Amino acid sequence: MTGSFVHPALLYRGDDEYLAETVPFVREGLWVGEPVAVAVPAPKLDLLRESLGRDADDVHMVDMSVAGRNPGRIIPAVLRGFADAHPEARHVRIIGEPIWDGRTAHEYPACVQHEALINLAFAGRPVTILCPYDASVLQPNVLADAAVTHPTLIERTKRTVSPDFDAGAALRASNVPLPEPGPDAWHHVTLDYDLDGLGQTREAAVKAAALAGFDDARTGDLEIAVNELAANSVRHGGGRGTMRVWVDETALVCQVSDAGHLTDPLAGREPVGLSHNGGRGLLMVNYVADLLRVHTTPEGTSFQAYFAR
Repeated sequence: MTGSFVHPALLYRGDDEYLAETVPFVREGLWVGEPVAVAVPAPKLDLLRESLGRDADDVHMVDMSVAGRNPGRIIPAVLRGFADAHPEARHVRIIGEPIWDGRTAHEYPACVQHEALINLAFAGRPVTILCPYDASVLQPNVLADAAVTHPTLIERTKRTVSPDFDAGAALRASNVPLPEPGPDAWHHVTLDYDLDGLGQTREAAVKAAALAGFDDARTGDLEIAVNELAANSVRHGGGRGTMRVWVDETALVCQVSDAGHLTDPLAGREPVGLSHNGGRGLLMVNYVADLLRVHTTPEGTSFQAYFAR
């Protein structure tokens, strides 16, 4: 398989249908000398390892429930990370399963956004990314969204062109106002800041982390995220912003809002070299947060970074 980017969704029901498509996909790639990666949740990873046997030794295996916990991390860390490591390959094959039963309502819009952005991030590249969807457990709206974010659908060995494919529409639909704190939220702090107030944003985050029971490493991750988001407001969002922090039973949430407009849909999702003058801030937040959600309009932008408790 050579040529330009291919992005099918596999709608499977049960392990037999899953393996009937994924195992040949992997073995065909290995047979013709293409680099192959599999990034799926751990139970499916184990299933594929067993089914592939010794061929699994030649496949780059990734637990997507860990590496892709934050959907904003998948393109730079998992997909581009593998594809970019093989610049001389005629074609690269990846199985990526970013949506599974158990994804939360907070995570799901970011997952749809991710699937839509894959089409932009890999346009014109000799890469195939096969995205499995468990049609036996996922809700009908999830399968409908898969048809919007993937140009090709595979179901019961039949390949069809998706009549609903419209990645731009999926991106617009996922750009929704961010959720407010729930009724169980506590330690709710709001802080306006400018350049001179960046230190106060970090102090407020560290205090919230202590109350949430975070260890030093997790507190450091939060401090990095807050610093990068607030600094972006100063640089690109009108010189000032507002930070809100709250804690609930499941997470510490930091929201940063400013007057900027995020016009690059891949901001924070592309690898950035150390010599690059900018673009690392949002990428860094995607790497340290369990979830990063964004709502942007010409009137302003809000970011929500989630850190699981």
